[in-house]
Amino acid sequence: MLSETTIASAPGLTVESVVCADEMRGWGRPGVRDAYTLVLVRAGRFSRRGRDGLLELAPDVAYIARLGEEERFAHPDGGGDECTAVHMTGERWEALAGERVDRSALYVDARLDLVHRRLLRATADPGYAMAEQLLELFTGALSQAVDAATPASAPPADRRAVAAAREALASGHPSAAGLFTLAAHLGVSPYRLSRAFPAVTGMTLTRYRNTLRVTAVLARLEAGETGLARLAAELGFADQAHLTRTVRALTGGTPTALRRLLA
Repeated sequence: MLSETTIASAPGLTVESVVCADEMRGWGRPGVRDAYTLVLVRAGRFSRRGRDGLLELAPDVAYIARLGEEERFAHPDGGGDECTAVHMTGERWEALAGERVDRSALYVDARLDLVHRRLLRATADPGYAMAEQLLELFTGALSQAVDAATPASAPPADRRAVAAAREALASGHPSAAGLFTLAAHLGVSPYRLSRAFPAVTGMTLTRYRNTLRVTAVLARLEAGETGLARLAAELGFADQAHLTRTVRALTGGTPTALRRLLA
């Protein structure tokens, strides 16, 4: 079952919360987009077939669908998902993006994740606060889609290795404790894995792992977490200072400052 709830709107665009509780593992019927849409996954995983072929979507990968594009969706793991969808008219899209974007997928770094969270908390003031966060979100997404690597821009073998590594990192598999153990678990050389990651995702394996951890920090801060030392220990940082340095490097703010932004 699919539910779509409008959480904010402005001239030429609409922001929706989309929740899919459908456990159908096969591909659904094709649909055609009636607007340009930026979709960011808040929870869950699903597959999408569109103009760029097959994409595996999760909170670390967003996508842009174009007006008139045909797409189909599936949930191979049988679970649902929760997303934020920003729909834009053709006129609004042309004003913001023009012809710069020719890719569907983009990786979500910690800064983009932070802006997404702030957008969802700014919907009470759609005229200004939400509009500012929306422009920042869209600018960041365009930058990723135009300048960074995408899942479709590397050899298939490298994409498969990186996809398996992403799964191991996201699930906290014991092999994800280090590059050598992770590579051994995946059956590839550490050198190849370390080279494939930036080719596929646009970021090093270290930065990707830190992005996942900082995203977890943001979620905990948003939920009201105040114990940074405890948070550092639970998320695998050396200490509170290491957590603070990493969060500042990837988001531009300290955990204390970000907690205030997300309050």
